[in-house]
Amino acid sequence: MPFVGLGLHVLVALFFAVHAIRTGQQIFWLIILFSFPLLGSLVYFLAIFLPSSRLERSIVKIGSTAASMAANALDPNRELREARQAFDLTPTAQNQIRLANALLEDGKTAEAVAQFDQCLTGPFANDASIRVGAARAKMQNGQAELASQLLKQVRTDSPDFRSESVSLLLAEALARANRRDEARQIYVATVARFDSIDTRAEYAIWAAGIGDISTANTLRAQLAVSQVHWNKHTKLLHLPTIRRVESAIAAANAAATAAQR
Repeated sequence: MPFVGLGLHVLVALFFAVHAIRTGQQIFWLIILFSFPLLGSLVYFLAIFLPSSRLERSIVKIGSTAASMAANALDPNRELREARQAFDLTPTAQNQIRLANALLEDGKTAEAVAQFDQCLTGPFANDASIRVGAARAKMQNGQAELASQLLKQVRTDSPDFRSESVSLLLAEALARANRRDEARQIYVATVARFDSIDTRAEYAIWAAGIGDISTANTLRAQLAVSQVHWNKHTKLLHLPTIRRVESAIAAANAAATAAQR
């Protein structure tokens, strides 16, 4: 058993030695690795291998995300508070845009609309991201018709700006404005153009919501075919979306059954 342990140490040291040669490390690392296989490998891993690997970047990214989530959980109004303070101190267009987005994220839609409207009259009036933010705020504030007008402007003036998400948002705005035929046209065109999970899912959810169960079931079947080829990560990533589709169709079926009684 001691020989097995020694062999593993040497193999690990050899692995790091190959890495040192391939990455052009100084020769003293080879001396350290083969003179002290266990300790040398540990030092090399921490000093050279980890900082240059994807592992560290993943750890940093996960840590950053976790820290952000923890900060939001402990102080959910922090961004809005800081955005207000920044705008009060320096009422620039950039700070007003930040405040408008923070208000929207915090659910203060009426205030968000007011801030976005001012942004739309300033130097960034034609900025696509501001128009989309204003459209979201208006739609959440019950102004779907105005939201659809802004989104149509974005599609006309900036056709390459987040074209898939803007198209889906436009379809939603038209649907909320009770313009079903136009909404369906946008959904159909968006699915045909992008053929993505999100486009099919959102169309299915909308179709189920208006009682078009046949279309919803067809889209769900198409998603099921795609799911066969998904890996574990993809399935986990899209699980909330698939659940929304299933929930919408189940609700539509329940409503249809109740109407028949």
